[in-house]
Amino acid sequence: MRPRIALVHAVREAIEPIEAALGKLWPEAEPMHLLDDRLSVDRAMETGLSPDMYRRISELGTYTLAANAAGILFTCSAFGPAIETFARRAPVPVLKPNEAMFAEALEAGDRVGMLASFTPSIASMTEEFELLAAALGRCDARLESRWVPEAMAALKAGNGERHDALLAEAATHLAGCDVVMLAQFSMARAQSAVSAALGRKVLTSPDSAVRKLKALVAGPRQRCDPLH
Repeated sequence: MRPRIALVHAVREAIEPIEAALGKLWPEAEPMHLLDDRLSVDRAMETGLSPDMYRRISELGTYTLAANAAGILFTCSAFGPAIETFARRAPVPVLKPNEAMFAEALEAGDRVGMLASFTPSIASMTEEFELLAAALGRCDARLESRWVPEAMAALKAGNGERHDALLAEAATHLAGCDVVMLAQFSMARAQSAVSAALGRKVLTSPDSAVRKLKALVAGPRQRCDPLH
């Protein structure tokens, strides 16, 4: 049987990039999409993750388990702590959107650049990056982020070329970094443009996440308490 992989989205624009990554890297998987497009709207109005956000993330994840998901990937980067709370109780592998990309970036060097188009994600992603670097003993690792708000607006308006061009232009400010990451799933379409502007490989969260989730689902299962 094809493994059913649940993909939980907070923006519609994340769906196409993860479909492309699965088709390229894991065509045997059966994607199951679950979208709550109010999550990103409500999150943008909060300074931190509210108890209601924790509840909603848990309920979305629990729904996918009831649908027999073999693995779960949350594709919005602004809900890290809530995803971690759910993942600790889940009986299948659960990934935050960027944890796999962070690990690959740290393999590339200590000075890591990140472009983001959704500002609420930067603080939580910075914290996640620093915690992972500390856990790996990489005390010299540093994350330099640049927010490109016009990029998300352009993409939502249907202007993908402007989205990509804005990110490519912003990437030049990170030219001194060992590696550059694209923070949001919706930004993956700009990988080629950003890579050309920098003259080096650029990491995207969909590709990194698919590689890691495929390995986790195919690997030995760990015993977990079922969700109630």
